[in-house]
Amino acid sequence: MLKHSVLAAALAAACLLGGTAVRADQLDDIMAAKKIRISTDLAIPPSGMMDGSMKPVGSDVETAELLAKDLGLEIEWVQTTGATRIPNLQTNKADIVISTLSVTPERAKVVDFTAPYAALQSVVGGLKTLDVKNWDDLKGKTIAVSRGTTQDTALTNRAKDGGGFNVARYDDDATMVTAAVTGQADFVATSATIVNQVGVKNPARAFEPKVLITTFDLAMGVKKGEPRLVAKLNEWIAENIKNGKLNAIYKKYHGTDLPENMRGAS
Repeated sequence: MLKHSVLAAALAAACLLGGTAVRADQLDDIMAAKKIRISTDLAIPPSGMMDGSMKPVGSDVETAELLAKDLGLEIEWVQTTGATRIPNLQTNKADIVISTLSVTPERAKVVDFTAPYAALQSVVGGLKTLDVKNWDDLKGKTIAVSRGTTQDTALTNRAKDGGGFNVARYDDDATMVTAAVTGQADFVATSATIVNQVGVKNPARAFEPKVLITTFDLAMGVKKGEPRLVAKLNEWIAENIKNGKLNAIYKKYHGTDLPENMRGAS
């Protein structure tokens, strides 16, 4: 009986170890499926948008397409907003997020980040006709922001410290921009690129960056505990920064080069 018990225990342990050894992680799952589910907001030009034929385009879209092509994978787009990017990873709706996702300590507690593939200048933008140069000039004003973004966090913290302005929250960048275009908002907190889009949509209400909030690295987001997937993505990012392809995509849509310290990376 003792021999049988020892043998059974040994077999159980072997099965357990064997099961652990052959368990496929997310990178294995993606490569086996020959498809990668990428969460991207397609309503925040020029990073993500739909063209006249309803085809996804933009800097994040082209970055995702280049990644999928290099890995030999098909893309399944998972539409998102600023507030649902991280939940899409946590609920396994998406494999990765490529959607102007800024790297912050708070987010790093719940998702893992790759190396940066782009950068974002976060600003308060307003009508060109308004004389605003600093935070003091924004006292008594209402600033529109997309809910759940880093700009929302920054405004909330500053308001708590006596910022003296009001915050109007919108569910996504598209509705926030619409508010600016239609005259419902004279100030928005978002990326400098999106600020410039207001005047493109309505030349009579041209906006410009007024106050710098901060400059963020943009990285791909991955569910916690997938180091092989993060390493694979980092390898791809390093190669495509070095060969200039990521800089070319960024400049095509944003009109400027990536920060010099990024372009010098390898």
